[in-house]
Amino acid sequence: MEFRIAARDDVPAVLALLADDDLSRERGFGEVPAEIGPGIWAAFEAIEADPHNELIVAVQDGEVVGTCQLTYLPGLSRGGAWRMQVEAVRIHAGRRGRGLGAEMMRWTIERARERGCRMVQLTSDKKRVDAHRFYERLGFARSHEGMKLTLAPEGGTTRA
Repeated sequence: MEFRIAARDDVPAVLALLADDDLSRERGFGEVPAEIGPGIWAAFEAIEADPHNELIVAVQDGEVVGTCQLTYLPGLSRGGAWRMQVEAVRIHAGRRGRGLGAEMMRWTIERARERGCRMVQLTSDKKRVDAHRFYERLGFARSHEGMKLTLAPEGGTTRA
């Protein structure tokens, strides 16, 4: 499997991976739009332009079969250590259970080391029990309780 930074042409495949998920469908994001809107393109361009963000794709047999977003965070804690935040980890539904997710995460951890990070962190929805076991098998520990506040477009708040 090859891992690389996503190109603009990869965006439809990444959106399909993100949509093919029970929680995404539950939240109303379970379909890839026929036409990709300007908000998605603006987000992709911001990720692409930011040296502290990487949208990664996993390619096997010429097909995008996995994705994740990596964000590199500087901090004053832990002696000024950098951290990698891993988000939106997905493997194509038809390819799960074959070790591809573990391979992608091992690559991601090595990427963090290459960038000088001293920690890799991620959050996972409490409903994703299988994902929690997967991350624990890779050495991740349940160390914090995460919280989110979703901001509504009109300036209010909504539940996450």
